[in-house]
This record gives sequence, structure tokens and C-alpha cells, in this order.
Amino acid sequence: MEFCYQLRLHYEQQWSNNATVRSWDHGPTGQLPPEFCVLEFPPSQTRSMWTYATCCMSQANDKNPIEIHLFSDVQANAHVELLTVIAHYHRTGKQLGLGHTVNFGRPWLPGSECDHGLLSLPYLDGPNLEFFETPQFTKTVCCLWLVPITAAEANYARCNGLEALEEKLEESRFNYLESQRPSVV
Repeated sequence: MEFCYQLRLHYEQQWSNNATVRSWDHGPTGQLPPEFCVLEFPPSQTRSMWTYATCCMSQANDKNPIEIHLFSDVQANAHVELLTVIAHYHRTGKQLGLGHTVNFGRPWLPGSECDHGLLSLPYLDGPNLEFFETPQFTKTVCCLWLVPITAAEANYARCNGLEALEEKLEESRFNYLESQRPSVV
């Protein structure tokens, strides 16, 4: 429980904002760690977007502990559901990490072509957010950015690598908050 408290403080300090604890109680959420939740950060003076972050997805015995966060221009329960489902997949299916893509199984937001996600470095926040160390863990927890992408972009990343997709995204000057954006590949 101390880990979860420290992780929440880490996020709140990085984003200069207080979180609201959210949870998604549908499906097999009992298979997640009991302290798992999603933290919701409203827009603030320094950030004009909503931020959602997993809290306690990682556990002390994980080989490569990670937490993930998502940015959006709208507040939505769908973000809480999405992060919970991804955390469940990470805990009970395949361990996720930097450069992995995940299939959302639905559009990120209604009408969006983005139905996949890319686990990327937290470029907007840098290493101060990315690396979280706590005495409860012998390893550093890596906080990764979940970037909504299209199926074509996910396939491009699988075939050409994370760096190639990130270059395409950067070249196109994509708006990571725009749910209706077209694919860059």
C-alpha cells in the first residue's frame, strides 16, 4: 500500500495536480492486484488535458515493472476501462514494455480510427516521470506513455520498429489528443 501512495505522489508532483481515484468494476478485475486503480488528473493551469494513469499495476516481483498513462482532451470512463483492461492483460497475459503495441478491441473514443496503443517513452514529461524508485521495489518502475494509434500504425511499428513509427508520427506533427486524426502510414 505504501508503494501505491508513493506512486500517486510521484504523479501528483510531476503533473502539479491532485488525482481522483477511479476504478472499473466490470469483468475479471479481481485478478488485478487489490490496490490497483486508475488515477484521473483534470486539466490544470499547466496542462490543458485530462491525464489517466495506472497505479499499482506493477508489483515488487515483476521483472520489468511498468505503469502507463494516457492523455485525452475529454474526460471519459472509457479511459478508466481501457487502462484497467490493459493492466489485466499485462498481469494475466503477456508482460508489456516499451515499444509494445496493444489492441484496444474498440475505438479509443467513438468514431476514432485509433483502436490500438503504443507504449512509448513519456516524451512530454521526460525522465523525471519515467523513472520511479521506491524502497519497496528492488527495480526502477518505468512509467510509459500509452499513445493511441491506428491498426496500420501498429502494424508499421511491428514491421519497422518503434523508432520508425515515432519518426512518422513526429514528421506528420500528429496531435496525440485528436481522436479523429488520420493514420500517418
